[in-house]
Formats: sequence, structure tokens, C-alpha cells
Amino acid sequence: MGAKPRTRPGGRSARVQESVHRAVRELETEVGRAALTVPLIAARAEVTPSTIYRRWGDLQELLSDVAVERLRPEGPPADRGSLATDLETWAAEWLEEMSSAAGRAYIQDALAGDREGGNAGQCSAYAVEQVAVLLDRAAERGEPAPDVDTVLDHLVAPMMYRILFRPGLLDAEYARGLAHTVLTRFPTEGAGAGK
Repeated sequence: MGAKPRTRPGGRSARVQESVHRAVRELETEVGRAALTVPLIAARAEVTPSTIYRRWGDLQELLSDVAVERLRPEGPPADRGSLATDLETWAAEWLEEMSSAAGRAYIQDALAGDREGGNAGQCSAYAVEQVAVLLDRAAERGEPAPDVDTVLDHLVAPMMYRILFRPGLLDAEYARGLAHTVLTRFPTEGAGAGK
């Protein structure tokens, strides 16, 4: 998102960000995305349009920032007792969420306002964090596991490709199959592979 900081601001800046993000979410629901304008969002957020332009640059960068926040996982993935079950379940749930109409729109928004790659990096960091939790749990259980990059390259990347370019070819079985393949083709002994 340009040269804008990715860290969460504090104080007044945090209140402005929350107010503007909330305004975008509410207005998208009420008037639709096509009707969104910076002046309309600013009026709802009770800030000046110049505040939005100064902080985000333009409408696309603002929508991109909101999308990245919406793509943030709400919490760690569920612990289902084994890496195979954890990874297959996480993959199926991640695919379902990201391949929904809303998920695809958020991904497209996040990337469209991402001139310098910060949003793509942040979205990748979300996936890394989730996968690392699963792999760290496996390590604690003494299960062999691939490393994070292997899971990203052979599970997350193919799903993201299909989400963006072949959305009609997606289902939970596809996600579970990829997870199974990763675990059978790329296991490593002795865990600690989450890092």
C-alpha cells in the first residue's frame, strides 16, 4: 500500500483508521462498492476527505487497506490432534473462505492497491502464521512435518492460483488432497519445522 506504514497506529490515528474502515464496510453493504467515493466515506467516518487522501492516497489504496484487515485471521487454527487432520481441515476452511465471492474480492482489492508489495507480504504473513501454528503443534507432539515454505509452496500457492484464475475448480476435497500430498511427499523428521 504505497509507503504507508503497515503497523497498527495508536491514539487518534487508530481511531481515524477504525472509523474510516467501519465507514467503508457499512457503505459497501448499504450502497454497494461501485458507489463508494472518498467524500462519501469521509462523511460517514466524520473526517475530511483530505484526511483520507493524506493517509491512504486514493480510494483504491483505502479499499486495499480495508481488504488486508478483513483477510486477517480471527484466531489460531483449531487443534484437532494430529498434523494431518489439522492441515487438511485448515486447508479446506481457508479455501472455502478465500474462494467465496467476498474472499476473492478482498484478495483482489488487497493486491490492486499494493504498489510496493506490502499488502501481498502481509497476506502471506497471515498464512505463514497460521501454518507455523499447525507445524509447531506437530513438533510438540513429535510428529514429522514439512517446513513452512514447503506448505506454502505446495498447499497455499496452488489454492491461491485456483482462487484467482480457476475459481470453478475448487472444493474441500481439492484442499484436503493437497494437504495429504504435502504430508506424504515432503515430511521431515524431528519437527521444529514450523520455523
